[in-house]
Amino acid sequence: MNIFTSLKRQIPNIITLGNLTCGVVACYMASQGFLWQAAVYIIAGIFLDFFDGLAARLLGVASPVGRELDSLADVVTSGVAPALILFKAIPVDPTWLYILSLAAFLMPAFAAYRLAKFNLDTRQSHSFLGLPAPSNALIWVGLALLSNNSTYPPYPLLDNYFYVALIVLSLITDILMVSELPMFSLKFNFKDLSWKTNRVQYIFLFGCVVIIALTRQWYAISLLILWYILLSLFTQRKHQTDEQ
Repeated sequence: MNIFTSLKRQIPNIITLGNLTCGVVACYMASQGFLWQAAVYIIAGIFLDFFDGLAARLLGVASPVGRELDSLADVVTSGVAPALILFKAIPVDPTWLYILSLAAFLMPAFAAYRLAKFNLDTRQSHSFLGLPAPSNALIWVGLALLSNNSTYPPYPLLDNYFYVALIVLSLITDILMVSELPMFSLKFNFKDLSWKTNRVQYIFLFGCVVIIALTRQWYAISLLILWYILLSLFTQRKHQTDEQ
């Protein structure tokens, strides 16, 4: 095996390690209270996460090692880092709220279990089962981008119930990550762009446009993922009703 072949085989792994590095830096930024910067590094890591698999397929060098390395990187970038964002976004006072905020650290555990559970699942070639870990991470990226202030806390004083709602939301999305809820594919059928074939995708796209137009804020990222979850729940329920 010559050096060029060896280098080609390592290109996807190098991209994956870039994802992991972004995740580590995001964890550090979040731990220091720099939530906006942490969010940027998570986005960069997710971007690299998309391209490592693409590079492996294009170069024909996909391997079990690369798959496992990708999962390890995702645990950090899409598990630990967003958990730290959520934890640091919640005030330490009152004490009961601080104790509840520790639930944020369940996120990496659920992300890791999801990645282990579905790593070799062949049922997800065209759509997802459960909420993908990067999609869950983007919910908390939107939370971090609520403010451009780079110091903690970046938010105005909010009612404690708002923070409780965030914790409850994190627990719900944790469960969704390891669930087998079918999440519809975002890909259009370009061979047939009719409403009948791509109805769900068109509805999702229209909803995204409305959300972005109404908010025009970075937290729209969170709302877009929540909209994706809600539409997946609705379409799954409708599918079950039609089958009955």
